[in-house]
Amino acid sequence: MSTVTRRQSAEERRDAVLQAALSEFATGGLRGASADAIAQSAGISQPYLFRLFGTKKHLFLACVHRGFRQTLELFQQAAVGQGPDEIFEAMGNAYMEMLEGDRTALLLQLQAYAACYDDEVREVVREGFSELWTYVARVSGKDEDEVRRFFAVGMLLNVSAAMELPQKGLRPCE
Repeated sequence: MSTVTRRQSAEERRDAVLQAALSEFATGGLRGASADAIAQSAGISQPYLFRLFGTKKHLFLACVHRGFRQTLELFQQAAVGQGPDEIFEAMGNAYMEMLEGDRTALLLQLQAYAACYDDEVREVVREGFSELWTYVARVSGKDEDEVRRFFAVGMLLNVSAAMELPQKGLRPCE
């Protein structure tokens, strides 16, 4: 008996390529990542990779955009039902769990910041970070200094997690 395999849609294929690209970009960054390795990991040809995304940089930008969107969604889920006194702690704890459970997302985020030498990358990173900042400021109702502190501790958590340092004593709302 033969098995019929359903062909993936272009959108499903794009998603599979993004998944493959996340790991490559997380370790290699924009310049060091190999388009060939991404294509092989996704099970497609390199020409098809470029047909889907145009350039390696556009693929990187899609990954960066996805990372910021996922962080925003994480904050949104954590904020549900939280009062103003608990919201930073809820979002901070959710973020710490993400850092501990998804090293690829963390490293990709750091690679995005490192690639801000490029104007297009810098614009996507600014936009993503601005969306996070705006959301956190709006739902928390906290003043600018408190929001700044929340993000400053978050950046400290990023660096600590990248070095795989213990996270004890590092809480976004302390």
